[in-house]
Amino acid sequence: MISMLCLMLFVPRVFSSSTQVAVIFPQDPALWMGSSLTATCTVSPERGLHANTMYWTLNGKRLPSSTYGLLSTNGLSVTLHRLNGSQQQSGDNLVCHSRDGHVLAGSCLYVGMPPEKPVNLTCWSRNTKDLSCKWTPGGRGETFIKTKYTLKYKLRWYGRERECEDYSTGKRYTCYIPKDLALFTPYEIWVEASNQLGTATSDVITLDILDVVTTDPPDNVHVSRVGELEDQLTVRWGSPPALKDFLFQAKYQIRYRLEDSTEWKLVDDVGNQTSCRLAGLREGTVYFVQVRCNPVGIYGSRKAGIWSDWSHPTAASTPHSEPLQSGSCDPKSGEQNSTLRRELKQFFGWVRKHACGCSGMSIKLYDQWRVWLQKSHKTRNHVGIHMEQKKN
Repeated sequence: MISMLCLMLFVPRVFSSSTQVAVIFPQDPALWMGSSLTATCTVSPERGLHANTMYWTLNGKRLPSSTYGLLSTNGLSVTLHRLNGSQQQSGDNLVCHSRDGHVLAGSCLYVGMPPEKPVNLTCWSRNTKDLSCKWTPGGRGETFIKTKYTLKYKLRWYGRERECEDYSTGKRYTCYIPKDLALFTPYEIWVEASNQLGTATSDVITLDILDVVTTDPPDNVHVSRVGELEDQLTVRWGSPPALKDFLFQAKYQIRYRLEDSTEWKLVDDVGNQTSCRLAGLREGTVYFVQVRCNPVGIYGSRKAGIWSDWSHPTAASTPHSEPLQSGSCDPKSGEQNSTLRRELKQFFGWVRKHACGCSGMSIKLYDQWRVWLQKSHKTRNHVGIHMEQKKN
């Protein structure tokens, strides 16, 4: 069947007869790249064809007569040196023709390399009941001939070897196991690569399904301003819906970047809270923010899970500083607000040096400091007004 498929790509005309016209030897050989091949085409004597009227083609291109060898009145050979890798995984087409172009016989040449050991085998589960695995072909990954990859798995201490069957995920070198997986016991998983020239097996990885759980990205990510504070934004999000019924805690990471930048800044200490205040930002600037989740403690597992993908970017801008309006009747009020903002920036700069990220303590101190400064300014203003009234 493979030979017929291979030849159909280049066969324009074939003798219409139920009896065999000619035979090519060797038939459908598998060859290493760089090797040589001598093939022979022998025509049935009753056909009355002479070998010196025949010719050879490879992938539809006629081969030079200098590569031929006349073996007998009905036998013609061709010799190919330093073969390159097959142009198609279904094999290269070596065809023997009669003088008028009719196809006498054909053979598929599988020229390539044996597979190397698959690498980077990783697996993850989205609901503790399934398992997805992916890997990378070893070496350059190119064998030039069809190579089959098979994901195999079994319980570590007992159970029979099983094969993953669903390779239709739309991604190469990926397989999906939808069900019938055990919890609280480790699996051994590996990948076998094989083609007509050899076989290679990846390293075996051992894992418990509960230790490789991941989630969808957090949903409902919202980014908003913190009042009129021009250097801050608040980020809020929802827990991943798929794992709300499981016994787990989630830890989160946030990353953000300027609108005109490709460099992300990571906030790694968010913990399991679902909100965070970003500080030290540029005023009047658009930021893009993303959040991801890592489930921890699924059914008592002591290992961290696998980070989810990042959520879709959410954009928000910080406020602009408000300049003092001309013609103001109370310039002292504007000066006080400017001084207050400057003092707050100085303080929060100090806080960021000692407690970075989304630390609840730093935000609490910041808010307390802001309230205290506002009260102190009000007290000074009240004392000033009282003294003015005494003078009058």
